Amino acid sequence: MQITIISVGKLKEKYLKQGIDEFDKRLTSYCKLQLIEVNDEQAPENMSDKEMEQVKAKEGERILAKIKDTQHVIALDLNGKQRTSEQFASELEKLSIHGKSQIAFVIGGSNGLSSDVLQRANDTISFSKMTFPHQLMKLILVEQVYRAFRIMRVEPYHK
Repeated sequence: MQITIISVGKLKEKYLKQGIDEFDKRLTSYCKLQLIEVNDEQAPENMSDKEMEQVKAKEGERILAKIKDTQHVIALDLNGKQRTSEQFASELEKLSIHGKSQIAFVIGGSNGLSSDVLQRANDTISFSKMTFPHQLMKLILVEQVYRAFRIMRVEPYHK
């Protein structure tokens, strides 16, 4: 299975890079992981709704340029469906059984995802009703993908 994570913004924090690198290393026996970062749009702190939509649209264009037609896209979105780790693992397994072996997860910038990206997505997922920094979400997502493969293979992993 090919797992691609497309995210807005460059990861700068060393501790997040180290965590992602650790799970990337662990995932090598389960899937091929590709991490793609697109530039975030520079924007003022206090934006109007129109300005925010423009920022999301520009970031969305960059995201959409990285998505392949053959990929099954799952967008991380606050309004997405929440799942347990077991449900997440089961859904990934079903996708692979049905020939969808190229999965792209999309993490938007601090303002979220554009409507165009959400329309391209085959599914959405929310990890919580809480708001997390989008860079931290990349680490959480990579860990959950690793956990999903462990669950699919009925291998032990801490609960």
